[in-house]
Amino acid sequence: MTTSDTLTRVRGLHTGDRGPRAPRKRAPRRSRITAAAYIAPSMIAVGGSLVFALVLLVGMSLRDVSLGRLSAIFAAPLTLTNYVEVLGDPATWRSFLVSLIYTVGSTLLPFIGGLMIALLLNQRMPGQRLLRTLALVPWAVPSVTATVAFVWMMQPTYGVWNYLLRSVGLIDTDVNWFGDPNLALLAVIIPTSWKAIPFFTLMLLAGLQSLSREQYEAAEVDGAGRLARFRWITLPGLAPFILVALLFSAMHSFREFDFIYASTQGGPDGATETAAVRIYNQAFESFDLGNAATLGIVTFVLVAVLVALLFRRLNKGSLEGFL
Repeated sequence: MTTSDTLTRVRGLHTGDRGPRAPRKRAPRRSRITAAAYIAPSMIAVGGSLVFALVLLVGMSLRDVSLGRLSAIFAAPLTLTNYVEVLGDPATWRSFLVSLIYTVGSTLLPFIGGLMIALLLNQRMPGQRLLRTLALVPWAVPSVTATVAFVWMMQPTYGVWNYLLRSVGLIDTDVNWFGDPNLALLAVIIPTSWKAIPFFTLMLLAGLQSLSREQYEAAEVDGAGRLARFRWITLPGLAPFILVALLFSAMHSFREFDFIYASTQGGPDGATETAAVRIYNQAFESFDLGNAATLGIVTFVLVAVLVALLFRRLNKGSLEGFL
């Protein structure tokens, strides 16, 4: 059997060509009713809270209101002024662009780092358990603590980052990472990515350990190199894990608030003002609840569309469109 035949056979295993599946057995009717009765109270509580918050948000977005009582808010007349102002404000679209760049950067960077660490930890080596534990440490660090640490390390005068860059001759003058509008967004992406690496490491390592060693052995016997095995076995096998990790990471990054507000509060000059930070500033800095609620609704719709598109790719269970 040639190398191409082996890789074709292996690739077929990942594309769903596994023959007919046995019919799934359904649980008895009484068991399903009992299970539904157990989870119903929590589902009602969570669902009711979400519905109430959504109704309140939509109601405020349709009224020109500021901070006050709920009764006063809903007594205001209905209007579409907030939507006209928000959608016509260039700062709104700038915040969405910043959110998009921030989401892409803080998703792809930890994905690459997590994939590299997962591939390393999947190998047999001394102290493997200790290394796996240390790889998850950033995930346990509180966001505010990590932000303070990175702000100190990237401080322009005495920060360790500038010291190291000066030592190797990459810079001649101190760099104001969080104060420069051209660098501030990168400066907040870096700590976010550092904290997200363990999530990708854990997800991808679980995926690597679920792959069959027989596929690698068969491809190696037929002469497939490391890159070929990674391209045709590892990536297709990790596809479901990669898509789930990217989906959850993108949703989390798009609504990220802690890192950005604790370090820059959306500045300088709006360079790091994402949609989440702008909503906060509109509500609690400008006390404009109507515009803040409207911006929240628009953000909710955009995130829902993004999730729907990613779920379509997730249901296909393949990375064929990206390889």
